[in-house]
Amino acid sequence: MKRSFLPLLIAAACCTRATGQERFPDGEAIPAWFTQTDSVDMNKLGRAYRLTDYGAVNDSTLTQTAEIQAVIDLAASEGGGVVVVPRGTFLSGALFFRPRTHLHLEAGARLKGSDSIFDFPVVETRMEGQNLKYFAALVNAERVDGFTLSGQGTIDGNGERYWRAFWLRRSVIPQCTNMDEMRPRLVYIAHSREVRITGVRLVNSPFWTTHLYKCENVKLTGLHIFSPAEPVKAPSTDAIDIDACTNVLVKNCYLSVNDDAIALKGGKGPWADQDPNNGANRNILIEDCTFGFCHGVLTCGSESILNHNIILRRCQVDQAQRLLWLKMRPDTPQRYEYILVEDIQGNARHFLYIAPWTQFYDLKGRKDIPISYSSHLTMRDIRMTCENFFAVRKSPQYELSDFRFENLDITAKNPTFDPTAVNGFVTDRLTIKQQ
Repeated sequence: MKRSFLPLLIAAACCTRATGQERFPDGEAIPAWFTQTDSVDMNKLGRAYRLTDYGAVNDSTLTQTAEIQAVIDLAASEGGGVVVVPRGTFLSGALFFRPRTHLHLEAGARLKGSDSIFDFPVVETRMEGQNLKYFAALVNAERVDGFTLSGQGTIDGNGERYWRAFWLRRSVIPQCTNMDEMRPRLVYIAHSREVRITGVRLVNSPFWTTHLYKCENVKLTGLHIFSPAEPVKAPSTDAIDIDACTNVLVKNCYLSVNDDAIALKGGKGPWADQDPNNGANRNILIEDCTFGFCHGVLTCGSESILNHNIILRRCQVDQAQRLLWLKMRPDTPQRYEYILVEDIQGNARHFLYIAPWTQFYDLKGRKDIPISYSSHLTMRDIRMTCENFFAVRKSPQYELSDFRFENLDITAKNPTFDPTAVNGFVTDRLTIKQQ
C-alpha cells in the first residue's frame, strides 16, 4: 500500500506555527541563508570600472558591444571588479561576464539590447529543457561564482522588433515553435553559485527574461520585471525561469509579463529523467512579491522533471491568468511534490489549473506514455476572486495525491470543486462563494 505523508506534513505545519521554526513542506528546516538579504556593498566586490572611463559613450543608437566587453575582460584580467553602467543609454549585443566580475547599473542607467539578432552569437547554451546551440542572452554569466547584478538602473531588451517578427512568422506558419523566430534572452546565468540579482529593472525582453540553469544559492530581490501584453504581445517573456537549481530566493519583486511569472524548468522528453543535463529544482522560496498580468504566477513546467520543496507565500496578485499551474506533459516523466502556496490575496482567472500540456510534445519513438505525479500540495490562508476555482482535469497520464486546502476564502464565477480528482484530498475551513 502506498504510504501517505500528509499527516506528517500537517503536524510539521502546526509545529512550525507553534515554534516559529521555518520549514520547507517536507519538514526540512529552511536555512538561515534565506533570511540574509542585506543590500550589496559594491566596495566589497572590487574595483569599479565605469564604462565611460574606457571609451563607451552615452548613445542609444550606437552599438557598443566590443567596447563594453573590453571593459569586462579588463576587469577580469586585473583580478576582478565591478563593471559600472553610469546614467545614460548604452546599446549592446551579447556580453559575457568572467569569473570575479560583476555588473552594476547606477540610477538612470540603461543597458539596452540591440534589436539585431546578428549582435547575439550562437553558442552552446540551454533553452526550453534542452542543451543545444542557440543565441546568447544580452547578459551572460556562466561558471561565475559570486556573480552580482545590482543597482537602480534598467536592462532593457528592446524587444518590440523581435515580438513583431514572431507574430508575423506565426501568422504565416501557425505551428512554428517559440524558438523558430530568432530571439535572445535578457539574462542567462548558468553553473554558478552564490549569485545575487538585486534592485534593477528588467524590461522588454525579446524572449525569456531571467534564466537560471544549474545554479545554487541564488537570491533575486527587489526586482521590477516587465514585458507588455498590449498593444504588442511580448511572447514567451517569462519573468524568471528556474531550471534545475537548488536554493533560490525570490523576494520583494514585481513581476508582470506576457507569459509565466515564475516557471520551474528542468528538462523534457520521454527519457528526460535519465539525461545528466537535466535536473530537479529544490528548495525554492518565493515571498513578499507582487504579480501583475501573467499567464501563471507559479508554473511547474512545461519542461520540468522534478520540483521539490517549493513555497509561494505572502504575495499580492492582480490580473493573473492562473495562481498555480501544473503543466503535465504526456511525453515527459514529471514529479511535482511538496508545494506550499499560502497567504495570497488578489484575483486570477483560475485558482488551481492542472491539465495535460500537449504543445509541441514528442514521444521520440517511446511506445508508452510516461506517468507523471503531483503530491503533497497545500494551499492555505488565501483570499481571492477568480473565474474558475478548481480547473483540474482528470487524466490517465498523471496521478494526483495528498492535496490540502485550508482556510480559503474564494469568490468565483464557477465555484465547482471535485475532490475526487485527487487521491487523498483534505479540506478545512473553505468558503467558496459564487460571484
